[in-house]
Parts: sequence; structure tokens; C-alpha cells
Amino acid sequence: ALTPIFGCIDNTSLNGSDTQETIIRLCNSSLQMTDPVKGIPTVAAVCVYPVFVQTARCVLQGSGIRVASVAGAFPAGLSPIAVKLAEVQYALDEGAEEIDMVISRGAALAGEWQQVFDEVAAIRELCNNRTLKVILETGELSSPTLIAKAAATAMEAGADFIKTSTGKIPIGATPEAAVTMLQTLCNYTKNSKRTIGFKAAGGIATPDDALLYFHLMQQHSGINSITNQVFRVGASRLIARLYALLQEKIAAN
Repeated sequence: ALTPIFGCIDNTSLNGSDTQETIIRLCNSSLQMTDPVKGIPTVAAVCVYPVFVQTARCVLQGSGIRVASVAGAFPAGLSPIAVKLAEVQYALDEGAEEIDMVISRGAALAGEWQQVFDEVAAIRELCNNRTLKVILETGELSSPTLIAKAAATAMEAGADFIKTSTGKIPIGATPEAAVTMLQTLCNYTKNSKRTIGFKAAGGIATPDDALLYFHLMQQHSGINSITNQVFRVGASRLIARLYALLQEKIAAN
């Protein structure tokens, strides 16, 4: 399963120290880590801050690797909705093909679910036909009930993917939160007939971590064919190790 997982990676750099040069390096390494002859696919996307979207677009043009951007007051989600929408619009205008937004966890914890829904729906409308991934930040939601409610609210408001974490707090993706999200996703897709994807992100550092979430997706999502249309892994540390492992397995065969 490591080969299909590689094609589901969002290769990510979301550091306060990012520069044009680091993003160019990120994009070039993403372009280089593929071998169609040996069956190693390209990564699904590169994920950057909005100010670097245009840089990523220039480097990745024509490669099939999509440009994703965090936008909408990432990672805290605590700006007014007008500010969130302005940032999302900026990222889209710069050429982002996918938006990774984060819900207002404070609103969720306060039971203000209409606000959570309205903000996701407003960003969904702005994105139009471009992919919207909605981060729940499950490490800040205090129970499986809250995680399930957040996942359902995001999907009802138009999320294309529900995503575990920003990677910016101590508790990132956990198998327990992922199972809750995937079971909620499975129930929702059965009733709505709309396919929703799942993205695991936050602390996924080893190939075994990625395999775990891939298998959870297979077991709990109700989706038969797991491709990057329905499954993503957010990775900044994982990708080089996974690529080296794939090359070793190919060489051994």
C-alpha cells in the first residue's frame, strides 16, 4: 500500500521561516520524487501559505501536482469571517487549486454550530469547484461526540475533505479521532450519496503512521477505491523516508 499512499501525500511547508527559496526547493523535491517507469506516482499536492501560492504554481505548472493553500486564519481560525474570506479569495486569485481551512474550535466548544456551519459554507461558496478541506483540529475537541458533530457540520456545509489537524498543536492526528471522523463520514456519504474525502495530518512522521491511516480509511470509510480523490496525508517529514523505502523495495525486486 506504500505506493498508492505516496500518490496521496500533500507535501507541506507551513513554517514561519518559509521563504521563496524554501518553497521552490519544496516544489522541486516534489517534482523529483517520482518515477513513472518504476510505478512511483507524483505526490497529490504541495501545501503552502497563501503568499507562496504563485511561486508554487510557477514551479509545478504542467506537472499534475496540485497547489493547496491553508487560508481562512490558519491555524487558530479566530479572525472575523470577512478577514477569512478575504484571505481565501487571495489564495484562489493567486492560483490555489485546493484550500485547507480550519473551523472555529472556540465556536464548536461553545456549541455555536450555526457559526461553524456558516463559515464553512461561506468559504465553500467562494471556492466554487475547487477542493475544500476542512480541518477540525481534533486535539482541541474534548470528546468523540464533539469530533463527530464537527465532522458532520463540516460535511453538511460543503467540505470535500475532513481533515484531522493543523500540525500546530501538541496533539495532532490520532487513530481514535480518525475512526470517529471516518465513521461519521461513512454515515454521511450513505445518506447524502456525496463522496467525501479524509485527510490525516499532524505528527505523521513515518511510513507506518501513514499506513495506519490508510488502513483505517479502508476499514471505516465505506469507500472501496482509496485514491487521492478521497484520501490525503499531510506530510513534511514523511515524504523523503517513504520515497527511499519505495526505491529500496523496487531495487530488491
